Amino acid sequence: MLLPVILAGGSGTRLWPLSRQAYPKQFLALTDSSLSLLQATLERLKGIDSAPPWLICQEEHRFLAAEQLRQLSLQNASLLLEPEARGTAPAIALTALRACACGDDPLLLVLPADHLIKDETAFHSSLVAALPLAEAGKLVTFGIIPTEPHTGYGYIECGAPLSEGLESESFEVACFREKPDRALAERFICSGKHFWNSGMFLFRASRLVEELSHYHPEIVKHCREALAGESRDLDFIRVSQEAFSHCPDLSIDHALMEPLSQDTNKKAAAAVVPLDAGWSDIGAWSSLWDASEKDEAGNVTQGDVIALDSRNSYFYAQSRLLTTLGVEDLIVVETADAVLVAPKERVQDIRLLVSRMEADAREEISQHPQSYRPWGTSTVVHSSGNYRVKHLRVNPGEGLSLQKHRHRAEHWIVVRGTARVTRGKEVSLVTENQSTFIPVGEIHCLENPGKFPLELIEVQSGDLLDESDIERLKDRYGRE
Repeated sequence: MLLPVILAGGSGTRLWPLSRQAYPKQFLALTDSSLSLLQATLERLKGIDSAPPWLICQEEHRFLAAEQLRQLSLQNASLLLEPEARGTAPAIALTALRACACGDDPLLLVLPADHLIKDETAFHSSLVAALPLAEAGKLVTFGIIPTEPHTGYGYIECGAPLSEGLESESFEVACFREKPDRALAERFICSGKHFWNSGMFLFRASRLVEELSHYHPEIVKHCREALAGESRDLDFIRVSQEAFSHCPDLSIDHALMEPLSQDTNKKAAAAVVPLDAGWSDIGAWSSLWDASEKDEAGNVTQGDVIALDSRNSYFYAQSRLLTTLGVEDLIVVETADAVLVAPKERVQDIRLLVSRMEADAREEISQHPQSYRPWGTSTVVHSSGNYRVKHLRVNPGEGLSLQKHRHRAEHWIVVRGTARVTRGKEVSLVTENQSTFIPVGEIHCLENPGKFPLELIEVQSGDLLDESDIERLKDRYGRE
């Protein structure tokens, strides 16, 4: 049995300001497709004989992930929550141990949720080539055939060929190489023996556990303990946070694949299958420019953009008109609350901007003005001093938690639909163009009993307007 394991726990900070901590790149539709990168990854599995996928994501993204699965009608997918980010090695170990504990020993197809693959037929062909290797007990990775001496990717050096009787070439893994400088990357390309490291893998669950137990037994130990505390919360699978937090923060490359390729007694255990499928990890704005369709001036434009005498640039406008005149080799990204302007060759340094904003405790690093909740969306329209205006959209049949605030009052004005409002012991219906007032300290709840989305304007006033002033008394989504 083939079990897809989708890793959706990344933060994607190099694509700020579009990708943010609360809504990272795997949940965004960054290409011409209407699908997010996560949804495109799941759709790529069509035509492959496999079990329903397992999706691993962070706690704070669980409702985002569940909604995007629902949009694809993937009701049988499993959602496993990482209590905290500890790297891909513990995340993959969790799935392997859990699969074995369920009485199966499937082949795990491990795929990052935030990669772009344009040629799905080529992807399927490389997977077919990798299957007999994994069935024979090898730990298989997919090496991207390089198109340039890229310095932003790690490399895999291939060893002896393993292609006898297979549909495509395959090789032993000689070694893994860290991200090189330009000169070394050029030597890798000229050698013809190096692939880009894709971060995609195929191996039997028990083999992964066996080898990881040899090189990092503490990861296996703590993941077993975490699974011993497994519980279900709605559609989500939780494990023990205390046990999982003891795992070292390691990628599967550093924890297993690299030491395996360096072990003279086990060199033949790791294999690499070439993949030439229009792959990109969309790791930076320049990568997105590379992967996108360009106009005759070499520009990629999304949104309301007028670019005159501008060349070889990426222009993204989310909420207003963006105009440029006489610029070249720039990344310009506009969102409702932030603008990024950077030379293409400096986009890898966006992490410096992110670090500065983290030091300044800027909200723009984590949240968009529009945030996604299990009940719908909340969008900040205006905020100043001791008041804030929001637009709330509550999905049919959904509702906010029963809650109260110690520092703010709220006015609700319904602009579309009908709201069921609980205020203290009173329950009433508020219809379009009607309003209600929630005093400071009043227990209250807002629900949509209708068949269409409920939209309202919320005006908050008080001396503390952030999420810390929400005291939930009862919540249908299991939030604390």
